[in-house]
Amino acid sequence: AQLARLLPLDQVIVLGDRKMPTGENQLAWLRLGVGYIGPVTMQGHHRQTLRLYIHSSALAKREAKRRQDEMVGLIGPNGAGKTTLMRLITGILKPTSGTVRFKGEDITGQAIAKIVNKGIAPTFQVVKPFRHLPVAANVMVSCFCPRAKRRGDWVKTVELRARDALEFCGIADLALEPASVLSHGDLKRLEVARAIATEPELLLLDEPFGGLSPAETELVGKFLRRLHRGGRFGRLHSEGPAMVIVEHKLADLMKIVDRVIVLSFGRVIAEGAPDEVVRNPEVIETYIGKEVSSLVS
Repeated sequence: AQLARLLPLDQVIVLGDRKMPTGENQLAWLRLGVGYIGPVTMQGHHRQTLRLYIHSSALAKREAKRRQDEMVGLIGPNGAGKTTLMRLITGILKPTSGTVRFKGEDITGQAIAKIVNKGIAPTFQVVKPFRHLPVAANVMVSCFCPRAKRRGDWVKTVELRARDALEFCGIADLALEPASVLSHGDLKRLEVARAIATEPELLLLDEPFGGLSPAETELVGKFLRRLHRGGRFGRLHSEGPAMVIVEHKLADLMKIVDRVIVLSFGRVIAEGAPDEVVRNPEVIETYIGKEVSSLVS
């Protein structure tokens, strides 16, 4: 509150239920997890959004229309609202207005477990496995969810289905190791294995390349594309889930996605094919800069 008194009164933030002013230091507040309040215009609707960066239903509807045949990249500067949008879709955060729809069904505010069982599986920036359990056991937890048991290969044991997911992600050789010994790159792949073991139709990936070496990034990118295209991996069945990928490694992201959406403080400033987006003047000015634009192109 003392810091808030020192800031200009041209914007407002919310910390818990308290409103505070902010100005040039808005990004610092956003990094602390404080939500942005401001007018949001999407699909012709003008709304005031509290503790949201974006009116969630507008973007969710766009993704749902082509969910079976697209990998979508979601990019933007820090504080743009990318992770918040993911959390709104998965029910971690509750929107103060608007709706989130999946396959025509309103899933706004439903429990996370229910949303996962409807076919949406997220991964997270910070990987938090059950570190004291073997790698295989971490994935087996996902295999026990009702959706996985209903859609998976019922003649296979849970252990085999978990190993299938690990094999697809390239870490089957670590199945019996405790998760605590895994490198950061292997933990990222474990996170994906746990998600795909739930048999999702929509996979939400929050910075899957974060902290990975160039070789690891290329490997993860290839198996994500293969998962989306192939429809099956090992003995674990999948219909090729749609994907929404939040990522800052733009050159690697642009190689695998079909479409890119750019957010800036809760506003969609560009949308289209990767080559079109990286040449967009507003995207260059707001986010990537001219040098990065040339490199990504």
